Amino acid sequence: MLSALRFQVDQSRGRRYPELDHPYRNAFQRDRDRIIHARAFRRLEAKTQVFTPGLSDHFRNRLTHTIEVSQIARTVAVALGLDEDLTEALALGHDIGHPPFAHAGEQELNRQMQRFGDRFDHNLHALRIVETFEQRYARFPGLNLTFEVREGIAKHSHDFEPGEIPPLEEYLPGKRPPLEAQLIDLADEVAYNTADLDDAISAGLLAPGLIAESVPEYAAIADEIETQFPGASERERFHESLRRVIDLLVTGLIAGTTQAAGESGARNVDEVRRHPRRLASFTPAAHAANKGLKRFLHAHVYASEALVAERRRSTAMIGELFAFLLDEPGRLPDSYREQSRGEAPHRVVCDYIAGMTDSFFYRTYDQLIGPRHPVTPAV
Repeated sequence: MLSALRFQVDQSRGRRYPELDHPYRNAFQRDRDRIIHARAFRRLEAKTQVFTPGLSDHFRNRLTHTIEVSQIARTVAVALGLDEDLTEALALGHDIGHPPFAHAGEQELNRQMQRFGDRFDHNLHALRIVETFEQRYARFPGLNLTFEVREGIAKHSHDFEPGEIPPLEEYLPGKRPPLEAQLIDLADEVAYNTADLDDAISAGLLAPGLIAESVPEYAAIADEIETQFPGASERERFHESLRRVIDLLVTGLIAGTTQAAGESGARNVDEVRRHPRRLASFTPAAHAANKGLKRFLHAHVYASEALVAERRRSTAMIGELFAFLLDEPGRLPDSYREQSRGEAPHRVVCDYIAGMTDSFFYRTYDQLIGPRHPVTPAV
């Protein structure tokens, strides 16, 4: 549909360190593969998405969530005639900078950094990972990804103006990223708004009927499913409903982006970049459904006492470990201190904690500070 707005791989601004072309993989395919083989990508498997794994082996983690985002984003990109390889690379890398303990961990690290007039942002940390921390190649530091993938990591969730974020000045501030990058944040929302419902039901935090009472779009779908499958179990009806919700949102993203692109008059990627707002968008109906799901999840899931208590505990432990390592920098691994030479102490500690998985964080905390008090795992 929007093939004229597709980012052509041969128009890439290239890599920071020039490399010869690969004989059968284009630049974006190589970026995708480099991300998949990165240690930081593998660590996502042991980082919490929303629910800690204590009560179930079936909850999403940060890695399975990333795979679901990739599947949705690729589907939309193909339907729109955009570059699937660039979209996939961006989707696979979009959460690579997340610290342990989900957004609570990010917020606590940011709070600690603000004490020093600094900040923590998982997008900025993702760039540090792919530019510096991943050490897999003899010829250059980091993964040496193309400009467009690095730009997409920096901008997938928001744009910025010149001078607003000094470390990102090279990534065309004041301009929109290509459509492939614009899709990622919305595909992310589709994935987590529906997956978090699924996990919340599995955790016993809510019943499907409560969703129908609060989200009209879900209620209409649930009524259709009940009529169509009167003998199905409640769980089967819920999953059929959830499948249709995903379809409603993905279809709405395809149609909304097509309409916005047409109304913009953009004829090529440069005009997409210069447009005053992003073109990737939901239709009004899909936007309303997405907003209703998000509002419901904040009220009935994210604010539940079980999750709030777990967040309090994990953020307190991050604060303790942060303070300990600032006071005792010699307890940092030698290799890490060497790699971070020249960085401010608070940045070194922040980067070290941000790279941890949940389980490695617990082990480190127990070794350096002392055993945690045993608690019943939170859902």
